[in-house]
Amino acid sequence: MIIRFTPKARRGLVALTMTIGLTLAAAGCGGGGGDDKKPETSASASKSGGSGPSPQEGQSDEPLAELKGPSGLLLQITSATRDSGGFVTVNGTMKNDSGSTAVIPSNLSGNETEIIKNGSSLGGATLVDSKGKKRYYVLRDTDGRPLTTTGMPNLKAGASLPVFMQFPSPPASITAVGFQLPGFPTATIQISG
Repeated sequence: MIIRFTPKARRGLVALTMTIGLTLAAAGCGGGGGDDKKPETSASASKSGGSGPSPQEGQSDEPLAELKGPSGLLLQITSATRDSGGFVTVNGTMKNDSGSTAVIPSNLSGNETEIIKNGSSLGGATLVDSKGKKRYYVLRDTDGRPLTTTGMPNLKAGASLPVFMQFPSPPASITAVGFQLPGFPTATIQISG
């Protein structure tokens, strides 16, 4: 016996399958259960009652470095963490300290064609190991996109933007490196982890 599906029956079967899948997904997201305990702490609430954001994991309140750049831009580097995967992630905040809108300079992306074609970024950043006499450039994914904040908008006066950059890790014995970004002064930062 041959069973043939008509287009109308096929659409009905697809609709039924999607409905069941969405229902199961919604039930899985519902949490539910008889666990009415409240969490002991909240990620968004601070014990001091202030409304300011809490520092991200691995970041301290005091920045590792502050670099003043063009157009009133201020880069605060808040952490540089060595990961077990063989790379260093540098986190920070780009802030506009001027009284007018700041245009993010194109030279922050560096001058490599592969990175420039992916739009504005911090792809021009480097870490310098002066002891080992090596320079580490921002990593790229398999499509050539830099592993850093990309698509950076113009910053209004007083606005800030969280940024990150990933680099190959220097040897574990190296804990201090020079951080360089075009248009900004060089700063020495400590790598943790």
